[in-house]
Amino acid sequence: MTDPSKIRQPDLPTSRLVLRPFVSEDASEVQRLAGEREIAANTLRIPHPYSLEMAREWIGSLAGSFDHSEQVVFAVVRATDHQLVGAVGLVIDPDNRAAEMGYWIGKPYWSQGYCTEAARKVLDYGFEQLGLNRIFASTFRRNTASARVLQKLGMVLEGTARQAILKWGRYEDLEIYAMLEDDFRRARRHDGPSSS
Repeated sequence: MTDPSKIRQPDLPTSRLVLRPFVSEDASEVQRLAGEREIAANTLRIPHPYSLEMAREWIGSLAGSFDHSEQVVFAVVRATDHQLVGAVGLVIDPDNRAAEMGYWIGKPYWSQGYCTEAARKVLDYGFEQLGLNRIFASTFRRNTASARVLQKLGMVLEGTARQAILKWGRYEDLEIYAMLEDDFRRARRHDGPSSS
């Protein structure tokens, strides 16, 4: 596995987006987008309400966690106008060459394919650049939109962790999806290189 601490976090272009490191100037837009109740309701770790200070602290923590090979998080911005639309990243387990993928897209940008496009690019980055063997993601069973994203990526449903998370006083089932490097290579041979 490539050690992220030996490299600078790259910008990753797709057909419509640029995935880039977050900068401090993104804080107010992160707060506006991630502060929506629906974003917190559908994610494991975003609280509600979500303050500007929380956004600043989160952004401030990202460079250090990349430098220490703990995670890589990208701001998802539109290529045409540089508008921030969300975030996608990997929490890295270097000992096992594995990572957990997480993402959120601001509500004004739902149903436009941005999440799938960004997540596909991060899968490519994880397998091709970081040398990962396994990338997985968890989604609440009720979050069918997130499950569709993972299915479009070619990730396999490995199972359901029943009542795994207590979210806002209610136990939630988690569906676990994953892709192995072998799956990724087979899909690449079948489909050809990603166009995004």
